[in-house]
Amino acid sequence: MSFRVKIDPTACIGSGSCIAAAPAGFRRDDEGRAFPTSDVAGLGDEVLLDVARNCPSGAIYLFDAQGEMVDVFGP
Repeated sequence: MSFRVKIDPTACIGSGSCIAAAPAGFRRDDEGRAFPTSDVAGLGDEVLLDVARNCPSGAIYLFDAQGEMVDVFGP
């Protein structure tokens, strides 16, 4: 499975935890908020789950192939 990543720019606090964990997949915009790069699709699902779980503001959302939001803290 390959997750689609969305970051809520109003929730992102710019901590950089996603960039530290997966520098190829995330960057900061001019306002210091994170955004996914085109390379985010090449990251494994486990990496993306880890990044989303460790976002301190909960701004990172993952979606499955059917477009359903993934419960990153679920089973």
